[in-house]
Amino acid sequence: MYNTRVRGILIKGNKSFSDVSRDIIKPMDDKTPLWWKISALFSMAALIWGVWGFYNTISTGIGTWGLNNNVAWGWAIINFVWWIGIGHAGTAFSIFLLMVRQKWRTSINRAAEAMTIFAVMAAGMFPMIHMGRIWNGFFIVPYWNTRGPLWYNFNSPLFWDVVAISTYFMASFVFWYIGMIPDFATIRERTTSAIKKKIYGALSFGWIGNARGWLRFETAALLLGGMAAPLVVSVHSIVSMDFSVSVVPGWHTTIFPPYFVVGAIF
Repeated sequence: MYNTRVRGILIKGNKSFSDVSRDIIKPMDDKTPLWWKISALFSMAALIWGVWGFYNTISTGIGTWGLNNNVAWGWAIINFVWWIGIGHAGTAFSIFLLMVRQKWRTSINRAAEAMTIFAVMAAGMFPMIHMGRIWNGFFIVPYWNTRGPLWYNFNSPLFWDVVAISTYFMASFVFWYIGMIPDFATIRERTTSAIKKKIYGALSFGWIGNARGWLRFETAALLLGGMAAPLVVSVHSIVSMDFSVSVVPGWHTTIFPPYFVVGAIF
């Protein structure tokens, strides 16, 4: 079991293991508050408005944004960079705080890691929309085909984006999911529903909370954090190359990779 005399107090506030478990389960047991329903209603309205906007863009063309010249990049690609920056900041702070052993990380890591996953998912939509012909989007995704020697343009930064962002998304998702395993096990033990027990039992991979399990858990988190930390720098550098490798005057510059990384952290 966890030895506080050797490793220090894990959770302050005189909380027992039962108190911690009850705090984890509490949001699932309580009734949905009214403010949440109102917020969900506004979010659904915004979603419907966004779907209408995407449909209008795809059916009419990206000229609906006023994108009618060869210099300005337009609304979608700027949103793409913004969402990628938000996603990088979330994982970056969670991972770097983990690597330097900052205890206060536990108050923000779940929100930061979840924000990364959904931000990267949101960002992935915008290059597709920016293409103008979204039905041809599959050409930038590596896949086996039977139509002859179809080779991808490995010199295209759009292809680099697909590879880099997909890798970053998978690494971020695994990092976030591993942190949830002990909570899934807690829910499995506390729930009275047989179906939920099976679902959370599968999600927790048989976690029993013994000393060996916690040791493996912490080791895996550090290894994943160490592997994902370089991705924070490399992925946003590759995103900047959408702009910097172009031949458009004013965009063709080598300062963009560090500029984008610093901007994402800021």
